[in-house]
Amino acid sequence: MKYFLSISLLLLLLGCKENPRVVVETELGDILIEIYQDKAPVTTNNFLKYVNDGRYDSAGFYRVVNKDNQEGVEVKIDVIQGGLFEEEHPLVLKSILHESTNQTGVLHEDGTISMARLEPGSASSEFFICIGNQPELDYGGKRNSDGEGFAAFGKVIKGMDVVRKIWALSNTDQLLDEQVVIYNMHQL
Repeated sequence: MKYFLSISLLLLLLGCKENPRVVVETELGDILIEIYQDKAPVTTNNFLKYVNDGRYDSAGFYRVVNKDNQEGVEVKIDVIQGGLFEEEHPLVLKSILHESTNQTGVLHEDGTISMARLEPGSASSEFFICIGNQPELDYGGKRNSDGEGFAAFGKVIKGMDVVRKIWALSNTDQLLDEQVVIYNMHQL
Protein backbone atom coordinates (compact mmCIF):
# COMPACT_ATOMS: atom_id res chain seq x y z
CA MET A 1 0.00 0.00 0.00
CA LYS A 2 2.85 2.36 0.87
CA TYR A 3 4.47 1.65 -2.52
CA PHE A 4 1.19 2.39 -4.36
CA LEU A 5 0.79 5.71 -2.52
CA SER A 6 4.38 6.67 -3.35
CA ILE A 7 3.85 5.99 -7.06
CA SER A 8 0.55 7.89 -7.02
CA LEU A 9 2.18 10.87 -5.31
CA LEU A 10 5.09 10.81 -7.77
CA LEU A 11 2.71 10.75 -10.74
CA LEU A 12 0.74 13.62 -9.26
CA LEU A 13 3.90 15.69 -8.71
CA LEU A 14 5.05 15.00 -12.26
CA GLY A 15 1.71 16.18 -13.60
CA CYS A 16 0.69 12.71 -14.75
CA LYS A 17 -2.91 11.95 -14.17
CA GLU A 18 -4.06 8.42 -13.41
CA ASN A 19 -6.90 7.00 -15.46
CA PRO A 20 -10.23 6.74 -13.64
CA ARG A 21 -11.07 3.30 -12.27
CA VAL A 22 -14.51 1.81 -11.77
CA VAL A 23 -15.48 -1.11 -9.56
CA VAL A 24 -18.36 -3.27 -10.79
CA GLU A 25 -19.79 -5.19 -7.82
CA THR A 26 -21.70 -8.29 -8.93
CA GLU A 27 -23.16 -11.29 -7.18
CA LEU A 28 -20.28 -13.37 -8.62
CA GLY A 29 -17.51 -11.01 -7.50
CA ASP A 30 -15.99 -7.63 -8.34
CA ILE A 31 -14.54 -6.39 -11.63
CA LEU A 32 -12.09 -3.46 -11.66
CA ILE A 33 -11.99 -1.44 -14.89
CA GLU A 34 -9.51 1.24 -15.92
CA ILE A 35 -11.13 3.91 -18.09
CA TYR A 36 -9.15 5.66 -20.86
CA GLN A 37 -10.68 9.11 -20.54
CA ASP A 38 -7.86 10.80 -22.46
CA LYS A 39 -8.27 8.48 -25.47
CA ALA A 40 -12.09 8.22 -25.63
CA PRO A 41 -13.50 11.28 -23.83
CA VAL A 42 -17.06 11.18 -25.21
CA THR A 43 -17.54 7.50 -24.42
CA THR A 44 -15.89 7.61 -21.00
CA ASN A 45 -17.75 10.73 -19.90
CA ASN A 46 -21.02 9.02 -20.85
CA PHE A 47 -20.07 5.82 -18.99
CA LEU A 48 -18.89 7.73 -15.91
CA LYS A 49 -22.15 9.72 -15.84
CA TYR A 50 -24.07 6.43 -15.62
CA VAL A 51 -21.69 5.19 -12.91
CA ASN A 52 -21.58 8.38 -10.83
CA ASP A 53 -25.36 8.95 -11.06
CA GLY A 54 -25.98 5.38 -9.82
CA ARG A 55 -27.84 4.51 -13.02
CA TYR A 56 -26.12 1.09 -13.28
CA ASP A 57 -26.91 0.11 -9.69
CA SER A 58 -29.24 -2.93 -9.84
CA ALA A 59 -28.62 -3.28 -13.59
CA GLY A 60 -27.10 -6.52 -14.80
CA PHE A 61 -25.11 -8.64 -17.17
CA TYR A 62 -27.74 -10.28 -19.34
CA ARG A 63 -26.08 -11.47 -22.56
CA VAL A 64 -23.21 -13.81 -23.39
CA VAL A 65 -21.95 -14.31 -26.91
CA ASN A 66 -19.69 -17.27 -27.60
CA LYS A 67 -18.73 -19.46 -30.54
CA ASP A 68 -21.53 -21.92 -29.71
CA ASN A 69 -24.52 -19.54 -29.69
CA GLN A 70 -24.05 -17.57 -32.93
CA GLU A 71 -25.60 -19.93 -35.44
CA GLY A 72 -25.70 -18.45 -38.92
CA VAL A 73 -23.32 -15.61 -38.05
CA GLU A 74 -20.19 -15.53 -40.20
CA VAL A 75 -18.02 -13.39 -37.89
CA LYS A 76 -18.16 -14.84 -34.40
CA ILE A 77 -17.12 -13.03 -31.20
CA ASP A 78 -16.79 -13.76 -27.48
CA VAL A 79 -18.21 -11.12 -25.09
CA ILE A 80 -20.46 -10.54 -22.11
CA GLN A 81 -22.91 -7.64 -22.24
CA GLY A 82 -24.46 -5.58 -19.49
CA GLY A 83 -26.32 -2.39 -18.81
CA LEU A 84 -29.92 -1.35 -18.39
CA PHE A 85 -31.15 -3.85 -21.03
CA GLU A 86 -34.19 -1.87 -22.20
CA GLU A 87 -33.98 0.98 -24.71
CA GLU A 88 -36.98 2.64 -23.06
CA HIS A 89 -35.60 2.27 -19.51
CA PRO A 90 -36.20 5.57 -17.66
CA LEU A 91 -32.49 5.83 -16.69
CA VAL A 92 -31.19 5.64 -20.27
CA LEU A 93 -29.56 8.86 -21.43
CA LYS A 94 -29.33 10.28 -24.94
CA SER A 95 -27.15 8.38 -27.45
CA ILE A 96 -23.58 9.57 -27.91
CA LEU A 97 -21.25 10.22 -30.83
CA HIS A 98 -19.27 7.19 -31.99
CA GLU A 99 -15.54 7.14 -31.16
CA SER A 100 -14.09 4.40 -33.34
CA THR A 101 -10.88 2.52 -32.60
CA ASN A 102 -9.06 4.28 -35.44
CA GLN A 103 -9.67 7.56 -33.56
CA THR A 104 -8.89 6.34 -30.05
CA GLY A 105 -6.30 3.61 -30.60
CA VAL A 106 -8.07 1.45 -28.00
CA LEU A 107 -8.42 -2.01 -29.53
CA HIS A 108 -10.77 -4.86 -28.63
CA GLU A 109 -8.35 -7.09 -26.75
CA ASP A 110 -8.95 -9.51 -23.89
CA GLY A 111 -10.71 -7.56 -21.13
CA THR A 112 -11.51 -4.47 -23.18
CA ILE A 113 -14.78 -2.71 -22.28
CA SER A 114 -16.71 -1.16 -25.16
CA MET A 115 -20.11 0.30 -25.94
CA ALA A 116 -22.78 -1.81 -27.61
CA ARG A 117 -24.59 -0.19 -30.51
CA LEU A 118 -26.73 -0.87 -33.55
CA GLU A 119 -25.34 1.89 -35.77
CA PRO A 120 -22.71 4.60 -35.24
CA GLY A 121 -24.07 7.23 -32.86
CA SER A 122 -26.64 4.92 -31.22
CA ALA A 123 -24.68 3.84 -28.10
CA SER A 124 -26.09 4.91 -24.75
CA SER A 125 -26.04 2.58 -21.72
CA GLU A 126 -25.19 -0.91 -22.96
CA PHE A 127 -21.58 -2.08 -22.71
CA PHE A 128 -19.67 -5.30 -23.26
CA ILE A 129 -16.40 -6.88 -22.16
CA CYS A 130 -14.26 -8.90 -24.58
CA ILE A 131 -13.19 -12.46 -23.86
CA GLY A 132 -9.94 -12.85 -25.80
CA ASN A 133 -8.84 -10.55 -28.61
CA GLN A 134 -11.72 -9.47 -30.87
CA PRO A 135 -10.22 -7.56 -33.85
CA GLU A 136 -13.46 -7.90 -35.84
CA LEU A 137 -14.98 -5.38 -33.40
CA ASP A 138 -12.36 -2.74 -34.26
CA TYR A 139 -12.65 -0.14 -37.01
CA GLY A 140 -12.54 -2.00 -40.32
CA GLY A 141 -13.69 -5.25 -38.67
CA LYS A 142 -16.42 -7.29 -40.25
CA ARG A 143 -18.76 -7.82 -37.26
CA ASN A 144 -20.87 -4.82 -38.41
CA SER A 145 -21.44 -4.22 -42.09
CA ASP A 146 -20.70 -0.48 -41.69
CA GLY A 147 -17.05 -1.26 -40.76
CA GLU A 148 -17.02 1.42 -38.05
CA GLY A 149 -16.50 -1.06 -35.23
CA PHE A 150 -17.40 -0.36 -31.63
CA ALA A 151 -16.25 2.33 -29.18
CA ALA A 152 -13.69 0.71 -26.87
CA PHE A 153 -12.85 2.87 -23.87
CA GLY A 154 -11.14 0.87 -21.12
CA LYS A 155 -9.95 -2.48 -19.86
CA VAL A 156 -10.53 -4.89 -16.99
CA ILE A 157 -7.43 -4.79 -14.79
CA LYS A 158 -8.75 -7.16 -12.13
CA GLY A 159 -11.63 -9.61 -12.13
CA MET A 160 -11.36 -11.35 -15.50
CA ASP A 161 -12.11 -14.55 -13.56
CA VAL A 162 -15.53 -13.03 -12.75
CA VAL A 163 -16.02 -12.04 -16.40
CA ARG A 164 -15.23 -15.61 -17.49
CA LYS A 165 -17.64 -17.04 -14.87
CA ILE A 166 -20.42 -14.89 -16.33
CA TRP A 167 -19.44 -15.92 -19.87
CA ALA A 168 -19.71 -19.61 -18.90
CA LEU A 169 -23.26 -19.35 -17.50
CA SER A 170 -26.16 -21.06 -19.22
CA ASN A 171 -28.03 -19.03 -21.78
CA THR A 172 -30.80 -19.33 -24.33
CA ASP A 173 -30.22 -17.56 -27.63
CA GLN A 174 -27.44 -15.46 -26.04
CA LEU A 175 -29.60 -14.22 -23.14
CA LEU A 176 -28.52 -15.50 -19.74
CA ASP A 177 -31.06 -17.83 -18.19
CA GLU A 178 -30.57 -15.76 -15.02
CA GLN A 179 -29.09 -12.26 -15.23
CA VAL A 180 -26.05 -11.48 -13.08
CA VAL A 181 -27.02 -8.55 -10.91
CA ILE A 182 -24.75 -5.52 -10.74
CA TYR A 183 -25.25 -4.40 -7.16
CA ASN A 184 -23.23 -1.24 -7.53
CA MET A 185 -20.76 0.51 -9.81
CA HIS A 186 -18.59 3.24 -8.38
CA GLN A 187 -15.55 5.24 -9.33
CA LEU A 188 -12.48 4.95 -7.13
